[in-house]
Amino acid sequence: MIVLGLETSCDATSAAVVEDGRLVRSCIIASSSNDFTGSGGVIPEQAAREQLKSILPVIKRSLEAAGISHHDLDAIAVTHAPGLLGSLLIGTTTARTLALTWNKPLIPVHHTLGHLSSTWLIDNQKPETRNQKPDFPILALSVSGGHSDLWLRRSHTDNKLLGSTIDDAAGEAFDKGAVLLGLPYPGGPALAALAEKGDETRYPFPKMLAHDTSLNFSFSGLKTSLKYLLRDLAAADTTINDEDRASIAASYQLAICNHLIRRLKQAIEMHSDVREIHLVGGVSANLRLRSMTEALGKEHGVIVRWPSTIRYCTDNGAMIAAAGTFLFQEQQSNEPMRFVTSAAKGL
Repeated sequence: MIVLGLETSCDATSAAVVEDGRLVRSCIIASSSNDFTGSGGVIPEQAAREQLKSILPVIKRSLEAAGISHHDLDAIAVTHAPGLLGSLLIGTTTARTLALTWNKPLIPVHHTLGHLSSTWLIDNQKPETRNQKPDFPILALSVSGGHSDLWLRRSHTDNKLLGSTIDDAAGEAFDKGAVLLGLPYPGGPALAALAEKGDETRYPFPKMLAHDTSLNFSFSGLKTSLKYLLRDLAAADTTINDEDRASIAASYQLAICNHLIRRLKQAIEMHSDVREIHLVGGVSANLRLRSMTEALGKEHGVIVRWPSTIRYCTDNGAMIAAAGTFLFQEQQSNEPMRFVTSAAKGL
């Protein structure tokens, strides 16, 4: 089954061709993130304007890179929620038009489900690679600038939300912390790079929701703690040199990762039948979080996976094509899939 996936939920415009929900035959991503370096964040109207310019050329390049024409497609999958509404409408309107023009089934995909499917993606046709697909049930931690969710997955269409952020998302905490430290946008990667040079034990941060027995997350207090730490150091006339900044970044990063890992540990102890832990979303590219998740997996004897390449951690059309394939296969229906384009987050 060959599916064209379209993703336009934020500042990226991506189209990808995926075979059988796994083999990526092409994945083209055009991002306008560099346009927002000065503003410190995405400007929705500007992002949508750039996507309007990019969407058709990106689709054309994706089909050409896959070596196919639209006649070879079995379906089109598109992100319909959540995200920036103007950006989503660029993708869904284009997908609806192409599906009608090319006479192809149209599959609406929730952005989060796309990320949850990203661990299935591979870039080569080696039999041993294609056979090593994930095995349910899976505990999936989906973390990015827009969401921090913990999912119990028993199939592609059977997903239970165990916990979610009650305020800032993990990626948001990275980005806001980077702003406080004077780092460039996008802040998460910049903060992680700085943290590699620091001592992560030097500045202890409080444990978020330490006495909360739920599996929810909270990061707004952590950002406030960083703000106060920098304020207090300045008030004490303490000169913050490069070594200090690196250690502050490392300690802050560790606090974020510790909070995520504590919830993962709670969840896996509650669901002993879990076979794998999956780490997905933009923050899954963070090396410290990966190493801590891997250690947790070894402790509990379960396989740990994250997307095979960095580009599948970020927003991309390949994950939408994969999720769309699995939805189409498991729902076993020839009825048109009706959907509403929405900024709402619920899956």
